[in-house]
Amino acid sequence: MSDTELKIEPLLQYFENSGFVPEVIEGKKIFKHFNSKEDEINSLTDGVGLRDLSGNNILVLEGKDVLDFLHRISTNSLKNVQANSISRTILTTEKGRIIDTVSIISFDDRHLLICSRAHGSKVKRWIEKYIITDDVSMNGPSDKYALLEVLGPQADSFMTLICGNSVNDIELNKFKSVSSEGVLFYMARLKDRIGKTKFWLWLNPENSAKLVDFMLKNKGIFNFNLIGDDAYNCYRINKGIPAAPNEINDLYNPHEANLTDLVSFTKGCYIGQEVIARLDTYDKVQKHLTGVSFTEPVDEHVQYNLSDNSGHEAGMVTSVVYSERSGKYIGLAYIRNTYLQEGTELTAKDSNGKSIKVIVESLPFRKKSSKQ
Repeated sequence: MSDTELKIEPLLQYFENSGFVPEVIEGKKIFKHFNSKEDEINSLTDGVGLRDLSGNNILVLEGKDVLDFLHRISTNSLKNVQANSISRTILTTEKGRIIDTVSIISFDDRHLLICSRAHGSKVKRWIEKYIITDDVSMNGPSDKYALLEVLGPQADSFMTLICGNSVNDIELNKFKSVSSEGVLFYMARLKDRIGKTKFWLWLNPENSAKLVDFMLKNKGIFNFNLIGDDAYNCYRINKGIPAAPNEINDLYNPHEANLTDLVSFTKGCYIGQEVIARLDTYDKVQKHLTGVSFTEPVDEHVQYNLSDNSGHEAGMVTSVVYSERSGKYIGLAYIRNTYLQEGTELTAKDSNGKSIKVIVESLPFRKKSSKQ
């Protein structure tokens, strides 16, 4: 059994006992859906949804130099991070390419580093490479926490129903210990990539199933659903949210991925800083992440290269999904600046040479008009 399976075992068992069937992907059990994809997307866009993020890698860092160390090797400023707060930053290569975006949950005596499911091992090796004389020790991936995410426009009101008015006392990017139905857990108030309120909850894995069960049985009038990978993938592509490994990887830099809000341009040196700063100063960013729509059905699992009408390279599609809300296949793509104007027509080619016309779209995607 892998570390990740150990980490989510109690909740995974609860889901399976409830009749939900996971898929095994790269040795990990992943729930692609819990209900219909449409119902889950409706909860994300109009109600409230619960995602199990326990498959994300959680590294535990301890020592008096942790924040100073992370400040020196990552893009964001972490000098003034306080206890009981959550910070976000990016680990980049010497060439300024993205290793992963990470969240740092800071306690008084330790820090939890939340990495993506795809890049956890790479992040661990990268950090170990640079721990030399610093008072920093690292353990993990940790199996001591289940990590849940509650998101959607009804998230705030729903968590008030579940936890009471103590939710209102939690400031943005802060967390506190709360309880519900006898279950003690930590809860943080955050903003997602599109500026909407969401909550992270982390707790003992043995109690995670009890908490989720309580939410399902006491959702009241809320449009509440468990959210599987398929629905969230469709939602985040519609909203233009990059994810690992598709958009967040070492082929691209923070400028290209539209992640410069996680970069401090005033703090001084960090790994990759010189390249990232030069791109900003001299306006040398050659491509950006944007949306594309396909003019005919496509295979969501095939890689597509983009070119213009003259056959010149224009970019690469990184994610594809059928969107019920827009009524077509859409995707995210890294596209050269020359072709970024909305409405630009490009040609997508798969590895077999099949060509499909695509249209460049602004992000987030607009809902299909009733007149169309």
